[in-house]
Amino acid sequence: MIGSRIAVIIEEIGQSYQSTILGGIDQGAKEFGLNIAAFTSFSGDMDNPRHDMGEFNIFNLPDFKDFDGAILLTNTLSYKPVVKEILDRIKRAGIPAVSIDNDIKDFYYIGSDNFSAMRSITEHMINVHGFTKFAYISGPGENPESSDRLAAFCTVLDEHGLDISDEAIYYGDFRAPTGKMAVEHFLEELSEMPQAIICANDEMAASAITTLRSHGISVPGDIAVTGFDNTYNHHNYLVELTSVDRPLELSGLLACQLLYNHLNKIPQDRKLLLNMTPHFTESCGCGHNALSDVSELKELNFRNYSNFETVQIYMGVLNRMSTQLLACNSFSDYIVTLKKTAVEIHPDEFYFCLCDNWNIESAIDTSTTLDGVDNSVPMTYTDYVTVQIAYVNGEFLECDKIKSKDVFPPSAENGKSGKLYYITPLHFGERCLGYMIIRSSSLALQNIMFETFVINICNSLENIRKLMCLEYAVKRLGNLYVQDTFSGIFNRNGFVHATNDLYHECIEKKRDIMLMFLDLDGLKEINDTFGHSTGDKAICCIAGVLKDSCCSNEVFCRFGGDEFIVFGADYTKEMAEDLTAVIQNNIKYINDSALYPFTLSASSGFVVATPKIGEDIFYFVTEADKIMYNEKRRKKHSNYLKS
Repeated sequence: MIGSRIAVIIEEIGQSYQSTILGGIDQGAKEFGLNIAAFTSFSGDMDNPRHDMGEFNIFNLPDFKDFDGAILLTNTLSYKPVVKEILDRIKRAGIPAVSIDNDIKDFYYIGSDNFSAMRSITEHMINVHGFTKFAYISGPGENPESSDRLAAFCTVLDEHGLDISDEAIYYGDFRAPTGKMAVEHFLEELSEMPQAIICANDEMAASAITTLRSHGISVPGDIAVTGFDNTYNHHNYLVELTSVDRPLELSGLLACQLLYNHLNKIPQDRKLLLNMTPHFTESCGCGHNALSDVSELKELNFRNYSNFETVQIYMGVLNRMSTQLLACNSFSDYIVTLKKTAVEIHPDEFYFCLCDNWNIESAIDTSTTLDGVDNSVPMTYTDYVTVQIAYVNGEFLECDKIKSKDVFPPSAENGKSGKLYYITPLHFGERCLGYMIIRSSSLALQNIMFETFVINICNSLENIRKLMCLEYAVKRLGNLYVQDTFSGIFNRNGFVHATNDLYHECIEKKRDIMLMFLDLDGLKEINDTFGHSTGDKAICCIAGVLKDSCCSNEVFCRFGGDEFIVFGADYTKEMAEDLTAVIQNNIKYINDSALYPFTLSASSGFVVATPKIGEDIFYFVTEADKIMYNEKRRKKHSNYLKS
């Protein structure tokens, strides 16, 4: 089926193994008309479990029922519970899946005979070079490829009656830094250095050679070194590396073909085992096969310089982006700056999608569990995400919300088939912020620069989120200072702040003011009869009455307890009497509604005057209070006569 949607699950796309397979997948997408969504994370080498949790969350984004197939590189994922959960979801979705280098029941499998290949390398080192003392740098113990290679190495040693101590086997993670750590370990722990170091991949072997040289140990003069995967020679000819050539790019291409055949009901085998070829060259002592053609060497040097130049250009872009994004003081500035960066890296498509709750104010929430986990932190994708940026073929498009399960905005569904998208998480620690989609950028996507690009965006986005939370917190604190949290209207501080300039302007320009004082009647009786919570409702009712009654720019507040004041500028006695009548009518409306068990009543008094210099606003509050008190006494006397 042309245009079928295929999900790829992969981690650490900057590593040679992953990037080479992705190159084959890219070819397969074009050849078989598939649209590939590569869900990728960067984790494992950050030494930060909270960061890894946020990275792994990208694998929760796809609803596999919406895909036609999947390509899995689960051997690259460092957290096995995540792998199990992904496999369970794919099986429930009922879609075909191809697993590369990890044979999983009921899935198609593309693999290589790691055992035989490592056997050939080890036997060569013993039979041809006569080595008897070895050290071994392994990949992760639970990785199936890693365990096959180590098993083959140990089997050959056992067959030749050779021993190896536990200290001479170092378990790494297939990344270059562990090659360095392994050599440092051997230098410290082994009483005598080995004649040869066998490595489970080229990345670790290359790092091991560099580290040995830094200690004055030559390769292969003092110690021979071998690798696996034959990726090292692509970027370093200082020492040609004895390795095993495996068709990684072909693996990616064939994975696409297997899915294409399945979807088109073309019969095929479940398993494909690809041949691997050992190459014995300089690092094991066999001599080298260096380039002899000058023109070919010039071409290699040109490619190396071009790669160096590209790195320099785009590191400048990334550094500029990082400083500019961190300098943004608002979210709108942030989006404008990120759009500029999108233009600079020239992607065919770029989408920036944020969760509905990405900017929630939970940064100021203190609810945590005993183990320090913030319960308020959103750790999953919301049902909907907002596409803040949609950049397609050099043009910014308007997009709104989409369902997160759909992953792609509608614009990504248009146009030709055969596209490969990279989908990375936006997060800070375990906090889920959203995700980003990018296709065909001049920025190398299978490179450490892309990881740097993503991390810088995540960190700067969290910086903006915290600024927004801080503004929210400041606003809340400001409200607490000026607002009566009980009734929702101004408190005394708010009243003073709101009336200060206007009151002094009235003094200066000799404008009349009105000050009204209101007091709730019978609050003690309401509290005694119905309880204090009902009395609180009565107080809030008066606040509501003032909100409904004051419609001519009056300023009102809860003065304290059951007392309220109202201030108005350019008022006449008639206007004050009208306002009093409106207030009493609104009180009557509440009583007529019979919503409450009490009868709401309030006494009021007002003063209309022209304030003079030296007269504080609270002088008029006191005068209005006296008038209100007389009104309240009159009411009590009248009620006494009626009884």
